[in-house]
Amino acid sequence: MATSTFRRGEKIGPTGRPARAFPEPPTLTQHGPARIIAMSNQKGGVGKTTTTINLAAALAEYGRKVLVIDFDPQGALSTGLGVSAHDCPTIYSLLIGKVKDPYETIKHTEVPGLDIIPANIDLSAAEVNLVNEVGREQFLAGILRKVSDHYDVILIDCQPSLGLLAVNALTAAHGVLIPLECEYFAMRGIALLLDIMERVRDRGLNPSLKLDGIVATMYDSRLLHSREVMEELVNNFGDTVLESVITRTVKFPDASIAGQPITVFAPEHAAAEAHRQLARELIFRGAIA
Repeated sequence: MATSTFRRGEKIGPTGRPARAFPEPPTLTQHGPARIIAMSNQKGGVGKTTTTINLAAALAEYGRKVLVIDFDPQGALSTGLGVSAHDCPTIYSLLIGKVKDPYETIKHTEVPGLDIIPANIDLSAAEVNLVNEVGREQFLAGILRKVSDHYDVILIDCQPSLGLLAVNALTAAHGVLIPLECEYFAMRGIALLLDIMERVRDRGLNPSLKLDGIVATMYDSRLLHSREVMEELVNNFGDTVLESVITRTVKFPDASIAGQPITVFAPEHAAAEAHRQLARELIFRGAIA
């Protein structure tokens, strides 16, 4: 149970805790090795891909070298960054061994310092192809080891399921960030994801896997339901819930159609600043260098 003591006149943020602005991160003098973060939630439509795109762009703004992995057959991450995943090597090509060198699949985006390994519908066949392979849970980890020294952070945009691809992501990651829509049914699935994380640790696939945080998305302070879900979330998970909150806005779908992060499409918009705040908080917490 989270408890708080506030000073008189203190501004309270959406999480019910004192609002604070996290400091500008220091400039890095060298890059790598990367910290790998799985962006995961088995429920779809919670803003996971949108958060991945815009967090990655914000981190790149702060001078971090960022690689994002589209690990969802829908390919929304690739589309949202304006990258075509047709007729080119993808993450699926690496998983099935058609391409051996990950650098052959990496594409630059229009955001300086932000690269992507794209995906398309072919990835939907990966679980069938890998199910009988030895070490099938560790294929992605082996791929990312080859490029991690070149980046400061690698974000894996997981598909909304807890199958073999999700286990690959959790096995490869140092930490997990859970984007969570401020809606009651979205919150019910957290326990299942935490259980899968515990199994990954217990089975020795990734004993040091940790939960980096839960980031509330699609928050609308005008709605009582949003405020109630936020309160219950903080009461249940305490400081694991990040102070940075992503509010609902029509700018996100507009930016997705344009194939740009919100930090590029509408750099002065509150949603862009919210993702910069999220980037600063994760750096402040030590989840990212």
